[in-house]
Amino acid sequence: MTILYLNAAVMTPQGLEARDIHVRDGRIAAFYPSGEEHRARKTMDLQGQLVTPPMCDLQVNGGGGLMLGACQSVEDLRQIVDAHQSDGVAHILPTLISDTEEQIIRIADLVAAARRDGLWQIQGLHLEGPHLTRAGAHDPDMFRPLEMADLALYREIAAKVGRLMITLAPELVPVETIAELTRAGIIVALGHSECDSETAWAAFDAGAHCATHLFNAMSGLDHRHPGLAAAALARGTFGLIADGIHVHPDMLRLAGRHHSGAFLVSDAMAVAGTDLDQFHLNGRRIERRDGRLTLEDGTLAGADLTLARAVDIMTRASGLPRVQVISMATQVPAALLGQPKGLTIGRRAVFQAWPTRGKPRLHLPDGWTDQPPLG
Repeated sequence: MTILYLNAAVMTPQGLEARDIHVRDGRIAAFYPSGEEHRARKTMDLQGQLVTPPMCDLQVNGGGGLMLGACQSVEDLRQIVDAHQSDGVAHILPTLISDTEEQIIRIADLVAAARRDGLWQIQGLHLEGPHLTRAGAHDPDMFRPLEMADLALYREIAAKVGRLMITLAPELVPVETIAELTRAGIIVALGHSECDSETAWAAFDAGAHCATHLFNAMSGLDHRHPGLAAAALARGTFGLIADGIHVHPDMLRLAGRHHSGAFLVSDAMAVAGTDLDQFHLNGRRIERRDGRLTLEDGTLAGADLTLARAVDIMTRASGLPRVQVISMATQVPAALLGQPKGLTIGRRAVFQAWPTRGKPRLHLPDGWTDQPPLG
């Protein structure tokens, strides 16, 4: 099927360009300057809407009623994918919270099977732990140093899951090992850590790419003893849970001033895409109330957030141009996965249209997820 989408402000590798988008057989076939005459059996006027790569969430612990660690089949993973796709997110990194080696291997095999089965939405796997020192909602009994056997295992996993991201505490992992991980094509993120800024900078210099959920579960901004948060801000590469709860709006504004590689994450849990008011994580009950997910002692345990809402909250808090914040939910995380920035000819026709107000709409190879009428 051939469709021509007219009058779009397209985010391309060269920047924003006024273009018509020619989609043929589920792929972007061409971009034309807006206003040129072209024949197409079906057309839609996007009326100047911003069109970007799809939203990409690098921290998805669960959704659709399931945590990643509870998934037993490809269909379970599809349930998580569908929950996030219903909120407009097409690309995800399913995230496994600190667990055993056996569970890591099982989930990696399941993710690889899902990708072979055609779940292209799953871009790889994010292992958040177990090589951590600050617990947050993680089970500290799962924490352990990273050893040489782990390095070999992660190389094997990276070869079969697409992209592998690992969140680790740099005080537990020698810089030589961090360098080995990055040379293997693994995305190293720093987080759940008590390290000082010097240790964090050494890890960044060894190849670590970013920090996981800035400010949360990490050493902070003390003026005499700066920690990971200080180094990550100066580096400008970090994930951010922009719900106004995990990070106060004033700190979102500060983060916005140091955002060269900042990307938004949902830190979504099992309740994403559902009306569930509680679930269990490693035998502990997590309650959903007033936009928060907490353990019974009040500890935050993931977020009750969509990326689209994170864009709105971050835009208001930071004062940054909306298109810049949208990039934090689309092309910046995609670039961390090694994808080209912006929409390009030949790629799968998966993109987002952003109205001035309201929820962005997601286009998949077979059309819009909400099926608007075509002219």
